Amino acid sequence: MTVMIPFAEGERHLDWLGLTDALAAGHDLPPAEVADVFLYEGDNTLLNRSAWIPGMGLAVKCATIFPGNRAQNEPAIGGAVNLFSGQNGALEAIIDFHLVTKWKTAGDSLLAARRLARPDSRNILIVGAGTVAHSLLDAYQAAFPQAQFTIWNRSPGGAEAFQTTHPHVAIAADLQKAVSQADIVTCATMSTDPLIMGAWLQPGQHIDLIGAYRPDMRETDDDALRRGRIFVDSRETTINHIGELKIPISAGAIAETDIVADFYTLDRFARQSDTEITIFKNGGGAHLDLMTSRYILSHWQQEG
Repeated sequence: MTVMIPFAEGERHLDWLGLTDALAAGHDLPPAEVADVFLYEGDNTLLNRSAWIPGMGLAVKCATIFPGNRAQNEPAIGGAVNLFSGQNGALEAIIDFHLVTKWKTAGDSLLAARRLARPDSRNILIVGAGTVAHSLLDAYQAAFPQAQFTIWNRSPGGAEAFQTTHPHVAIAADLQKAVSQADIVTCATMSTDPLIMGAWLQPGQHIDLIGAYRPDMRETDDDALRRGRIFVDSRETTINHIGELKIPISAGAIAETDIVADFYTLDRFARQSDTEITIFKNGGGAHLDLMTSRYILSHWQQEG
């Protein structure tokens, strides 16, 4: 029997730390086979992201992107995740697209931060006040409950709107100063040019990069990447596809060998000292959607 899992009801059963444990366990299984398919009509896009992991099953994440919907005050992005059995191919669940995306994206970053950030991190800076920033706040609060949070946004109005929802979060006016004072910097913007400069970084920091997803997008400069030890969630979905790494590798600023590990070698996700700088590139990927969807379904079933 196929179950339908909507956003609000599905989210009530979830736990950020539990999700990161599930993502770690998912990478103990054989590597996923993944594929993306894009269809276009004018400015509109249909994106299908598929993954198959032996022992876990299959997922197809379908997303529709209709930018013109904003003019009619309708959502620009819609979709669903179809989760299939790996034993007989049966459709087990249809899960809200936004639910899977929210928990996958922030959970991806949190898994890295739990292993790379200093456990005594107390000052966390969120760069960018968009939709992802809200889930990052929730996720990081779960792992660092004693931390104080600050938000910086290119538009001050965006930061003020974020603070209205989260009044305990301070607003930073000066990005350079905020970065230099943070233990953890988590960055989720649509920037194509570097925002976080290596000259601003301090010993012991953890830098979490989420926003860049196209070949022309970056959130840090070359100096930052040279100063830190670099980790990724998946070599396959980041190194040759995302500008954050593709551009500096092509220019010779860093090399592929500078990427220490991805989630398939999680035993290498560890600090070498309290003073080193760690940098994590969150690239996403359909295999993480599959792992997250399986986690959501398992908790839905446990709760009846």
